[in-house]
Amino acid sequence: MFKTASKQFLREFDVLTEGSRNRQYVNGHERRVRLYLDPFFGNTPLPQINAGMVQDYRVHRMTDFDKKPANSTLHQEIVVLRQVLKVAVRRGWIDALPDMTVPYRGSTKISHRAWFSPDEYRKLYTATRARIRTARKGKDLAAAQRVHDKVLFMANTGLRPDELFRLEYRDVAIVDDEATGDTILEISVRGKRGVGFCKSMPGAVRPYQRMVDRNSPNETDLLFPIVDHRTFNSILVELDLKFDREGNPRTWYSLRHSYISFRLLEGADIYQIAKNCRTSVEMIEKHYAVHLKNSLDAAAINVVKSTRPNAAT
Repeated sequence: MFKTASKQFLREFDVLTEGSRNRQYVNGHERRVRLYLDPFFGNTPLPQINAGMVQDYRVHRMTDFDKKPANSTLHQEIVVLRQVLKVAVRRGWIDALPDMTVPYRGSTKISHRAWFSPDEYRKLYTATRARIRTARKGKDLAAAQRVHDKVLFMANTGLRPDELFRLEYRDVAIVDDEATGDTILEISVRGKRGVGFCKSMPGAVRPYQRMVDRNSPNETDLLFPIVDHRTFNSILVELDLKFDREGNPRTWYSLRHSYISFRLLEGADIYQIAKNCRTSVEMIEKHYAVHLKNSLDAAAINVVKSTRPNAAT
């Protein structure tokens, strides 16, 4: 039965990825098996799972739930399904994997990630700073200070939200950068790709110093123990910034997208941006550079071939 293979997969995956995958990633696979894959495939004999049944699962997920899953969510579930069936192949329970490609799929539209333009970002941090001045003492003031510093910190580091919310004070150091002469943060980042490193923009230093002064933290304390989703969303709604012009919702993740876009607008090297953001050049070219007009060289585009003197009549 499928549930035998899924149980074996979760056991192997948890043990063999220890240390190379963070706990949240492993828990996500377990949740996809428990909530979606096992209820649909669980009692099905493994040899009966074919391309048609995989397609039935896609239709089931798109039609039988109150909330339609995003394409990326469904893709992740199919990835886990493939890994479970690979366990069955290794154990000799089935001979080969069924075809899991998506039928009827044409070319996908290239779209950019929701970000804040420089003017929108200025509007955002001006509003978060103003909230500090108008907030009442206590929880309201603490929340306003956290959100303002978080906005500035993310827009000047490009960290993913999951990386940010794992960050401890011992992971951050204030240094004088020899190459630029600026005071910046050197950050040891722990996220979905394991341990990486980030060098911030100078604008991240002052928010970090304010957090240290306010919190008097221990080295192992989290920089941002509270997510503040509700407060951030309410600010975006008030400023009419919750959605970009294509209707894409903005979230904390949009500040990472803004960081990458700002660096490209300033002419930074795309390979160095990819290294600093722990991603690939391909991803940046596909999702970010596509909407930056400054990345187009008019001198190289608007070339007019001169007419030969004897060609005119």
